[in-house]
Amino acid sequence: MNWIKRLPLPSLRVFEAAGRTCSFVEAARELDLSPSAVSHSIRKLESATGVVLFTRNTRHTALTGEGAALLEHVQRGFGEMNRGLALVTGEPSTPLRVHTAPTFASQWLVPRLAGFMSDHPGIELRISASTDYATFEVDDFDLDIVYGVPLHNSHEIIPLAIEELTPLCSPALASALTSPQDLYNQLLIQSEGQSVQWKGWFAANSMPIPTNFGLAFDRSSMGISAAVDGLGVVLESTLLAERELATGKLVAPLKGLSQSVRYVAHHLVHPRRPRQQEAVAQFKMWLFKELAIPFFAHPVLD
Repeated sequence: MNWIKRLPLPSLRVFEAAGRTCSFVEAARELDLSPSAVSHSIRKLESATGVVLFTRNTRHTALTGEGAALLEHVQRGFGEMNRGLALVTGEPSTPLRVHTAPTFASQWLVPRLAGFMSDHPGIELRISASTDYATFEVDDFDLDIVYGVPLHNSHEIIPLAIEELTPLCSPALASALTSPQDLYNQLLIQSEGQSVQWKGWFAANSMPIPTNFGLAFDRSSMGISAAVDGLGVVLESTLLAERELATGKLVAPLKGLSQSVRYVAHHLVHPRRPRQQEAVAQFKMWLFKELAIPFFAHPVLD
């Protein structure tokens, strides 16, 4: 069946806008249509395909699993058409500019970029890392991955994965850690930029807080590196230390013997009407997929 002939391009454009924003009101505003026209177009699309693409109630609109899958392919199609038009008209490509927290960039994002670049060869990326917040009004950034609680503003803010903080050390040191109390005999590596530090971990485990931590860094990536080198025990996110744990350079000897600290450490922030809507949406879907977060789990309230 030739779906392109049966489903005209304007219907897919309406679906893309509604799916990306998860809001018929926002899609109508973007496309200069009425919300009822958007709703009618979506109903016709669902009727033509025999698939429910959105769940609707009085509070919000959200993509179904089938809708999210279709959105990914529709956005890729529109992206390819845009890049083809730019190629034949000689229009220079506009890079997608991503700002991110430094440790998230070096420990998690950069090691995965090969997969994104392979799946999205037409998207040119520019990545910058710092502890500052991106100011979209004056910066050229399209997205910001923020550590901690973002500043209150009018942008879309999406919490990312729930991270788990637990003591990590080299395999050589792990043999000396058979209970949480053994930590008092070890050099504890502090990551001073963390929202939750050793003090919070000891409090969560109802243990006296040590007065001396021995070694401190202002970047979690340096603390992880120091723990890999056997300098001591670092309290760190298993997400950020994922590679080191997977390769056996670090282990979590007290996991299951103590209470880990779990919290949302990173948030994705971007303007509600991004300049590069399709590229931003594709990066978001890739990011959520890598973090095992359903894209349709983040509805925007109408």
